[in-house]
Amino acid sequence: PNPKVGTVTFDVRNTVKAVKAGKVEYRADKFGIVHAPLGKTNFDKEKLLENFTTLVDAIIKAKPSAAKGRYIRSITISSTMGPGVHIDPQKIDAWVEKQKK
Repeated sequence: PNPKVGTVTFDVRNTVKAVKAGKVEYRADKFGIVHAPLGKTNFDKEKLLENFTTLVDAIIKAKPSAAKGRYIRSITISSTMGPGVHIDPQKIDAWVEKQKK
């Protein structure tokens, strides 16, 4: 349990429902880099893609209205201690929209 991520609560029932429903938790450091888990090693490809789509969609929806220009400048995915895999951010917006349909 961690108060920063809302897992310390007196309303256990609703908190468990929110987590099971796919509550997206991510954080950004002082440089604007978003850190978020996408899954575990035993997740299949479809579940990881679903989690990635949900995360990117949540980040896009959280974009402040005052933010101008390209909001997502680069994307790199990696395992905890593994090498990063770069993803072209220009293809992300259309891809997320396609996945939602």
